[in-house]
Formats: sequence, structure tokens, C-alpha cells
Amino acid sequence: MIKTDLSKYNNTNYKTGQSAIIRLIWYFVNILFFINPLNPFSFVKVFILRVFGAKVGKGVNIKPSVNIKYPWKLQIADYVWIGENVWIDNLDDVIIGDNVCLSQGAMILCGNHNYKLSSFDLITSKIILEDGVWIGAKAIVCTGVTCSSHSILAAGSVANVNLDEYAIYQGNPAVKIRERKISE
Repeated sequence: MIKTDLSKYNNTNYKTGQSAIIRLIWYFVNILFFINPLNPFSFVKVFILRVFGAKVGKGVNIKPSVNIKYPWKLQIADYVWIGENVWIDNLDDVIIGDNVCLSQGAMILCGNHNYKLSSFDLITSKIILEDGVWIGAKAIVCTGVTCSSHSILAAGSVANVNLDEYAIYQGNPAVKIRERKISE
């Protein structure tokens, strides 16, 4: 059996962006108003996100059972749809452009660990979802990925590299399967 010395675990450089008391208040607000499936009112969620420092545009629809780590590290542009059970684990900035869809159960994961070090150091990097991006149901966007304009990550796929604009990606790891053609 391999023994791990947890005293070496190194997160000393990570900054949450808010005090412990603000994080604690957000923890309970997140449970009551976002994760709680009994709160269907999107306008209330948008208001609360703004109070906690998120930049949120107009026409944003946030469905029930959404989990957001830190609203002060979140930017959502106009006409964005965030589906049920979406998890935005934004240990770093998450920037979401106009007309983006995060389908049910999608995960946006800004953190990872350096498995090459015995200290298992935390690695964080921002995620950018440009205008017109669609993240399919139960798809995962990993640390540091940019989904370029109008790209699609198919249901159940995992993006661990940047997605080209107007391209459709599928699989684990996601690979480009075809171009996205948008008709008027």
C-alpha cells in the first residue's frame, strides 16, 4: 500500500477571491436557491448571482438544481440557457458568451491536480465558452479549455483541448467529427 503524506498537499497559492465568511454565506445560498430543485425562478437566481459579484446579462435562464462554486468568478453574457443539474465548478474564471446552451448535467471544471507530484498540487485555469456554443447533456469541459464560437460538444463527451469554431466534437476525449453548418 502506498502511504500519502497529506501534510505535503500544496494549495497555498490558490486564492478563492472572497473571505471565508462570504464563501460560507454563498454555500448556504447556493443550496437554498440553486441546488434546491424546488426553486424554479430564474430571475431570482440571476439577481442573487449579481449580488455575489457575477456579471450576468439579459435573458439568462437558469433551471433548477444548478451548482455554482464561486459566483464572483462567473461572467454570463446575454440569452444563455443553463439546464438542470449543471455544475459550474469555477475555481477559476468562467466566461460564457451570448446564446450559449449548457444542457442538463453538463460540467464545467476549472480545477485539476498535478498527478506527477506527490503533493498532488491544485491546478486551476479559466474556461471560455464563446458565443453560440452548445455543451451537450452530461458533457464535461476540462480545465483551461476554450470552446470557440458556435462549437458543439456532444452529449457525454469530454473536452480537454480547445474546440475550433463552427465544429462538432464527440467522444472521450472529444474529437472533431464534422463542421457545424448554421442555416438562416
